[in-house]
Amino acid sequence: MDEQDDYRRGRHVVSAMHVHLVFVTRYRRGVFDDAMLTRCEEVMRKVCEDFEAELKEFNGERDHVHLLVHYPPKVAVSKLVNSLKGVSARRIRQEFTGRINRAILRGHLWSPSYFSGSCGGAPLAIVRQYIEQQQRPL
Repeated sequence: MDEQDDYRRGRHVVSAMHVHLVFVTRYRRGVFDDAMLTRCEEVMRKVCEDFEAELKEFNGERDHVHLLVHYPPKVAVSKLVNSLKGVSARRIRQEFTGRINRAILRGHLWSPSYFSGSCGGAPLAIVRQYIEQQQRPL
């Protein structure tokens, strides 16, 4: 992938914002199989499109999923996460009724918490050094 692809260009902004998200199932129960993860990826890809974001990578295991999302500056990560978890939980529960034991999960697919980490660009030490070396006027 070309490094230029990572830049979003707007009328007054150029940005390259990526976030690594991890969602864990409620009580860390192992509920996903390959078909469920495939459908979850499709749903989350559609939600990202609605936010004008791009789901760059998706993968998961039986009890959690990892996402790498490239998003515009106007999107609040917390709102994106809320939609991703809400829509995916609703669709997965509807389409895989019987495979997810709702009693064990107490009606919820996802844990209320999540991991979010910014990624991409230069390491913080390099950015800090660059800022410190600016020529401040006297």
